Order: sequence, then C-alpha cells, then structure tokens
Amino acid sequence: MVTIILEGALFIALCAVAVALLAYGVLGFTPLGRWVRQTANRRRIERRAALTCPTHGYHGERDLVRLPGGGRMCPQCYAEVHDVHE
Repeated sequence: MVTIILEGALFIALCAVAVALLAYGVLGFTPLGRWVRQTANRRRIERRAALTCPTHGYHGERDLVRLPGGGRMCPQCYAEVHDVHE
C-alpha cells in the first residue's frame, strides 16, 4: 500500500517538475517569453508614470486625490488648485 502511494506521489512530483521546466524553457528562451517580460516591464513603467507628478515627483497610490471624474491628482497640486491650506 505504501509503495502505491509513494509511486503516485513521485509521479505527481515528476509531472510538476516537467511542467516547471517547460514553462522555464518557454518563458526564458522563446519570443513568447520576451513578449511577456516586455509587457510586464511596460505595465510597471506606466503604473509608475501615472503616480509621478511632473511638478512634485512620485507619490504613493494611497496619497493621490481621487477627482469626481475618476482621475487622480497629486495632493500638493490639489491644494494649490483648490486653495486648501493645511
């Protein structure tokens, strides 16, 4: 009984290793992998650019002020535009 369970566990481990090696090969050495990496890099750069005010620099996502139209604004710019003083 133990032999059958051990054989099943080893087969599952072998399948997991095979899938991991296949994914590593595809993502590491093919144009598909390059495309996935470039897409992730582009999204990270765009997210960082959306959180950077040209005047006041980078702000965390929680620090930005949500406008009624759905856009976001730097808290310093919001204070300057709406004449809010802390």
